Amino acid sequence: MRVFVLSPQRCGSVTFSEACKYISNYTSGHETRTHLKMEYPDNHIEIDNRLGWFLGRLDKKYRDEPIFIYLKRDPEKVANSCLNRYNTGIMRAYHKRILLFKPDASKFDVCIDYVKTINSNIESFLKDKTKKMEVHVENFEHDFKDFWKLINAEGDLDKSIKELNKNHNSSRKFKLDYLKNNLFK
Repeated sequence: MRVFVLSPQRCGSVTFSEACKYISNYTSGHETRTHLKMEYPDNHIEIDNRLGWFLGRLDKKYRDEPIFIYLKRDPEKVANSCLNRYNTGIMRAYHKRILLFKPDASKFDVCIDYVKTINSNIESFLKDKTKKMEVHVENFEHDFKDFWKLINAEGDLDKSIKELNKNHNSSRKFKLDYLKNNLFK
């Protein structure tokens, strides 16, 4: 059994990954793909927001065999968090290379468009999947317990829940580190 956790960026995927480390009957990882192939081991939970760009290939390779988790967060909060990282990573590429600077839009509008694009890709992909579940960041603890049951997880649920309550990979910390490393040299 494989589990794929799908989401736009800035939806708690690092936190979800940290919580999964306490599951003993699955391996888990955050953005572990190192090759162009879509190869994931059996009994593995893969958490990777980039999978939203590879859903066709994921479907072709695994069909309806895995359990798919849709990690969700309020779209405006996601867009605001993306805005904090606008000049790095996917947001810059999305605006300059995918949208080709075409829209007359604010940076926030571009971030919202990115979130809508990835969410609609995931929703379309999941429409015919039989083993799927939504996990809402705003309801992390309750939904994670349901996720635990769905995959028949074994391990330390209490430690997993504690991880969900920690702040992992925050935009504020990223912004401070980015400024320190790039502006104050």
